[in-house]
Amino acid sequence: MNKQLLQYLPLFLLAVLLSACEQEFIPELPDQPEELVVEGYIEAGELALPPYVILTRSLPFFTELPANELSSLFIHDAEVIVTHNGRETLFEEICWSDFDEDEQEVLSRILQTLGVFEEGVEFDFCVYVDPDFALTGTIGERYDLTVTIGEEVLTSTTTIPPHVLLDSLFFIQPTGDVPDTLRELRGLVQDPGDRADFYRYLVSNNGSLFESGFTSVADDLFFNGQRFEFPIPNSEPRNEDPDPRTFGLYVVGDTTTIRWSNIDEPHFRFWSTLEFNNVNQGPFSSYTRVDGNIEGGLGIWGGYSLSYYSLIVE
Repeated sequence: MNKQLLQYLPLFLLAVLLSACEQEFIPELPDQPEELVVEGYIEAGELALPPYVILTRSLPFFTELPANELSSLFIHDAEVIVTHNGRETLFEEICWSDFDEDEQEVLSRILQTLGVFEEGVEFDFCVYVDPDFALTGTIGERYDLTVTIGEEVLTSTTTIPPHVLLDSLFFIQPTGDVPDTLRELRGLVQDPGDRADFYRYLVSNNGSLFESGFTSVADDLFFNGQRFEFPIPNSEPRNEDPDPRTFGLYVVGDTTTIRWSNIDEPHFRFWSTLEFNNVNQGPFSSYTRVDGNIEGGLGIWGGYSLSYYSLIVE
């Protein structure tokens, strides 16, 4: 045998031995207790939606749940109360199945217009709302949430902060090897200097759902009190690997709508930690616990002060 080959023989045998001993490793996870999850919002400003609360149960990390079984996660017959200025508003549960086919068709169109669902609802979606639509969000006000499910009580508090309007939005030609049909969107804002402000934005293109980019929130730590120009990346499909050349860019000719909002600090921490986990994945990434504001459960009860801006990409 060639002497040069002989010197590599021990390494070859070691590789064969290691591959022969290789076994699939499936970690054994401890039993994960079921937790109650709250997602609720109250809005003030342009095109504000009525306040609502969604109640569900958590699932173990490796659970697979078909879309047509999502209905089983919703929590029914809970007592949901929002307290504002000493007045209590009892929310009522409504579900998709409560409406007949004609009503569902009309509601589906409304939900698509609002950017809540693309094409109707494929499961029995349930939500708690003010049945009289008397409760509305007011900037500067505090709203306390109490949810009672059997013997369990969940509580939370949110505020609707002052709203900071965008001064302007404009498109620029991106740098680098980018098709001429794409543009970068930038915004300009005059941040107040007398307080901490927290911002969030969502994007809709040609009437699609309002979606976030990989990060949708920011604070004014580095530009408090300044007139500040910043990029507003387009939303990206979550089920596709982004193209670095076109990431965050807008297509010329599209109609883009920006949902621009202010949120309070606990609400900001919820989205910043959630989005950090979404983009920081892989076997060597660090885990960050999502920082919700629900006492006794998981999730968020958050307030928005908001405005909308529509423009054609050119």
